[in-house]
Amino acid sequence: MTLARLVPVLALALATACADDGRASETSLASTTVVASTSTGDPPTSDPATSTPTSSASTTADPTTAATTTTATTDPLTSSSSGATTCAGPDCDMCQDGETRCTGEVSEICDAGQWLEFELCDPLQGLSCGAQGVCEGSCAAAKLGQSYIGCDFYPTVTSQHDDYNQDPHVFAVTIANTTDIAAKVTITRGDVDVAMTTVDPGSVEAVTLPWVTELSEGPGPSALVIDGAYRLRSDQPVTVYQYNPFAATVSNDASLLIPVNAWGKKIVVASSTEAFDYPSFYAVVAAHDLTTVTLTPSATGKTVLAGGGVMADGSGQLVLDRGDVLQVLTDSGDLTGTVVDADKPVQVIGGSKCLFAPINVFACDHGEESIFPVDTLAKTYVIVPPAQYPNGVQENPQIVRVIASEANTALTFTPDQPVGKLLAAVGDYVELPAGTAKFVVSADKRVLVSQFMASSGSHPAMILAVTPAQWRDDYLVHAPPSWEVNFVDIVAKTGTAVMVDGAAIPPLTAIPGTTYAYTHVKLSNLGDGNHRITGSDKLGISIYGLQTAGSYWYPGGLDLALIPPG
Repeated sequence: MTLARLVPVLALALATACADDGRASETSLASTTVVASTSTGDPPTSDPATSTPTSSASTTADPTTAATTTTATTDPLTSSSSGATTCAGPDCDMCQDGETRCTGEVSEICDAGQWLEFELCDPLQGLSCGAQGVCEGSCAAAKLGQSYIGCDFYPTVTSQHDDYNQDPHVFAVTIANTTDIAAKVTITRGDVDVAMTTVDPGSVEAVTLPWVTELSEGPGPSALVIDGAYRLRSDQPVTVYQYNPFAATVSNDASLLIPVNAWGKKIVVASSTEAFDYPSFYAVVAAHDLTTVTLTPSATGKTVLAGGGVMADGSGQLVLDRGDVLQVLTDSGDLTGTVVDADKPVQVIGGSKCLFAPINVFACDHGEESIFPVDTLAKTYVIVPPAQYPNGVQENPQIVRVIASEANTALTFTPDQPVGKLLAAVGDYVELPAGTAKFVVSADKRVLVSQFMASSGSHPAMILAVTPAQWRDDYLVHAPPSWEVNFVDIVAKTGTAVMVDGAAIPPLTAIPGTTYAYTHVKLSNLGDGNHRITGSDKLGISIYGLQTAGSYWYPGGLDLALIPPG
């Protein structure tokens, strides 16, 4: 079949796919707890770039040969040659494997001599199907690479103390544009348009979003919330941080969001211990329809509030569609170390409804952080404590956990720390009690490291450490001026020259016995909260805000390059 005659057939197939509500997978969840979205509008349509509509094929008879041609739309993440286009007419448009072409804004690729849908070139991400048959634009996958910079994000409300998940408190995202072109940003939930904004070059914009009460309120149970996540798309690469809630108050935290192009299929959860009936949690978000998620609880994560397809022992296998959120909440214990496996990339956010650190100090604060995929983790991390409220003269104690992504992981600390050095099973962890030690932790296998700001002058907060293997040399971040004081912590190789907002800072303080150094820098609250940190070499940064009661803490950014095991 010629390309001209194939176009209407594909158009019909795509129209059929989009007419399907994309919820066939829910029939397997009939016995689970499913919370319907509160968003308005028609049921969400399947995204032809991500759905797998098995019934969306069109069949036409060729009037000159009476032969039949079948053209099916296929999700590139689930396709195989067995579901490829079959062709029986003398004018079939056969192809060479790996060849690409455009059908409208759909990029197709040849597989086993058959044309298959490969990718929808999303105009909201500034993409169009180009002369080479692939999506082109600043947001094309080949240009983005693997980092915290992207064009497609899923802001997700998580469980929050019930005094702080409603008016006047607001959930919000900040969007930073480091390019020299204005970024047009569109935020949706399901099929409903929620917000649009333009972020000027080199600036940061804050956008408030309605609470998703099915996720933020109440003590549980675990639940699958259809269209529970927002989707944020930009036509230029941006970075996105979410605040739960935004303005300075008693129960805050913030997360660096990972763009879809850097999501992974395996995540080891970082969470916290439930205390005083405030559950800890993790939330799984899908970007593709028919995403199968398998949950394997850790030794400490086997007592959860059953629901949403999750058993009381923390195990489960269920299917999520694009934008769906599965939030798992503890009944007791700690979800840290639970493994989330998926057949398509997912986002996982871990944390606590109200975090106690340590649990015997009665002062809690919402904690959360986006969790890095296992295949981006490394073996070496540099750990320093945050500055203490109000002026940063002293350092705030922190609790540190080192979590195994592989069995039989051996640890080394420089300087040495008084904790166990062997993690026997996947998900096992060691915890360093509250203190202000500065050290490098090394492992013989990839690990995840979480840090908890302890209650000492301010309330707790949570962050994940970034390995030096994923550091960058230039960051644009936002620190809301509504906080009494904001800091950036900087870690780098000894001798690295650093500038904050265009001004050189004093040399960093060396960490004894290592080749690394660190510093705390108080950020000015006089401007709009936007700050730029650069280095003569790569460096790691974290941003946090403090007040008498309340805090937030998040990584300023990172690369998310794949790091091989071993």
